[in-house]
Amino acid sequence: RQRVQSLQCGQGAVRAARFNADGNYCLTCGSDKTLKLWNPHKGTALRTYQGHGYEVLDAAGSFDNSQICSGGADKAVALWDVSTGQVVRKYRGHAGKINCVQFNEEATVIVSGSIDSTVRCWDCRSRRSDPIQVLDEAKDGISSVKLSAHEILTGSVDGRVRRYDLRTGQLCSDYIGSPITSVCFSKDGQCVLAASLDSTLRLLDKDTGELLGEYTGHRSTTYRLDCVLNELDTHVGCASEDGHVYFWDLLEGSLALSLPVGQGVVQSLAFHPSLPCLLVATQGRVTLWREDTFQPEGDPD
Repeated sequence: RQRVQSLQCGQGAVRAARFNADGNYCLTCGSDKTLKLWNPHKGTALRTYQGHGYEVLDAAGSFDNSQICSGGADKAVALWDVSTGQVVRKYRGHAGKINCVQFNEEATVIVSGSIDSTVRCWDCRSRRSDPIQVLDEAKDGISSVKLSAHEILTGSVDGRVRRYDLRTGQLCSDYIGSPITSVCFSKDGQCVLAASLDSTLRLLDKDTGELLGEYTGHRSTTYRLDCVLNELDTHVGCASEDGHVYFWDLLEGSLALSLPVGQGVVQSLAFHPSLPCLLVATQGRVTLWREDTFQPEGDPD
């Protein structure tokens, strides 16, 4: 509920803000074709990565913080070496802009989703330039991709949440009916949260597809907005087109918090993996929010 840092990113509009695996750093994706690495807790910029030909729309860090993957409107997936700032590989094959990228757990595979309606899996260790797998079941653009140890979760503009089980080779599909902007797993792996353009968040049982909860009050009709679960799975959150971030009690469905974070659309939202800590992007700025009781370092008690 309190804003503890504000980063003026200097990247044009910030298209996405993402924590790294342990939450100590974050990545910001700019409309000026750059990617930046920050310590958001101190408010310091650490490095700028340049190599995309058009705006960067999503990025992710590897589990050991040694590599970054990113994707954008130039239809290319880039693999970066964090320490040198150089592009290690570029993967081309998507026919449209790339909305979302993720590493698998070992950071051996990058999974990317595009408005060309496909999800492509790229082997980071191989010299081959073609994807090791293409998932082309979606009938419209892929807006969101998330990975668990053995699953790929996708949200598509065709209104379906698809979950690919890589161990059994099965595909489970749930029809929401409205174009999906973001999907995520709950921390316990039992549920899936999906945000869609009917200004509704839905919590689904992962195995049965049963609708466990619906959350409304925010505005989402036009933009690709992120949804999140907090670090304890007690609250679900969503960005909104009215300059707020909304949080609901997961079980009760009641609105717990409406956080005014800026003017206009909240472009991106990320929740810290283990702390009550939120990263929010509005226009060219990223803000870090903490709990009421949080004392910034060096503050008198």
